[in-house]
Amino acid sequence: MDLTTTYMGLKLKNPLVPSASPLGRDISTVKRMEEAGASAVVLESLFEEQIIHEKFEMDHFLAQGTESFAEATSYFPESDMYNFGPDEYLAHIQQCQKAVGIPIIASLNGVSTGGWIDYARKIQEAGADALELNLYYLATDPAKDPRKIEDNYIEVLKAVKNAVTIPVALKLSPFFTSLSHMATRFDEIGVDALVLFNRFYQPDIDLENLEVVPNLVLSTSESMRVPLRWIAILYGKLKASLAATTGIHTAEDVLKMIMAGADITQLCATLLQNGIGRITEIQEGMIKWMEDNEYESVKQMKGSMSHKSVAEPAAFERANYMRVLKSYQ
Repeated sequence: MDLTTTYMGLKLKNPLVPSASPLGRDISTVKRMEEAGASAVVLESLFEEQIIHEKFEMDHFLAQGTESFAEATSYFPESDMYNFGPDEYLAHIQQCQKAVGIPIIASLNGVSTGGWIDYARKIQEAGADALELNLYYLATDPAKDPRKIEDNYIEVLKAVKNAVTIPVALKLSPFFTSLSHMATRFDEIGVDALVLFNRFYQPDIDLENLEVVPNLVLSTSESMRVPLRWIAILYGKLKASLAATTGIHTAEDVLKMIMAGADITQLCATLLQNGIGRITEIQEGMIKWMEDNEYESVKQMKGSMSHKSVAEPAAFERANYMRVLKSYQ
């Protein structure tokens, strides 16, 4: 069974890639993921806030819309809350490269066009095979022109692409007025992959202490519906690779994403819940299903259920809206 796939020009043995998470902190865990069948690993993110020491460079940008809610600034952790400093992160990349034989994809998480982007070059020099750029920005200021927000994404991507020669993936949220338009803009600049989608972790309220608190809720397979839809819509319209993330828990989830058009699927919650061995279980489940249904390769099924390939493309669009509502019994 040929499970190989190509992602950002990287030849991978299968489409199973652990996403940026705490699992990438420890070298022994990275090795275990390789042994379980992972074809590449995305390391935990290095944050813009970790790199920029002159806090005033970020204060204005991060404080927009928080004037009436001072506690909102506490969502941005102090530097001692991170696991790696910038120098330790670069050393970790080097150590991972020595420990495993699969591609190591570094991750930068930021939002502005500041000096932190210079670390993209240092990440390349440390030996990363590719870089995943996670632009995590929540637009809270009603006076902020959305076109400026979109242009900021473009400027950050351009700056990173100009800084490195390794492939650059862009991890996005689905919250654009026209995601297909933005995807085309990113593609024109030369982004090597789009990772769909980032999850905005939602806060909760502690009624006993009257505090706004973080509350991590892991994804379920139902969470994959949004990336499934957009990967199916974008497949065949971009030069960039497509990575599916959020809600990938089972072999069936992976197969669906590949049929929609994904080059790889990124795993996180299912590994945190079920352990590293889940990678092996998913791969074995994929092989069994492909054998039972007479598929010989991942390439054979990729995009077969995409927007451009299915008999009824409207199933991915608004035309199917009323049918979905009426289908519920």
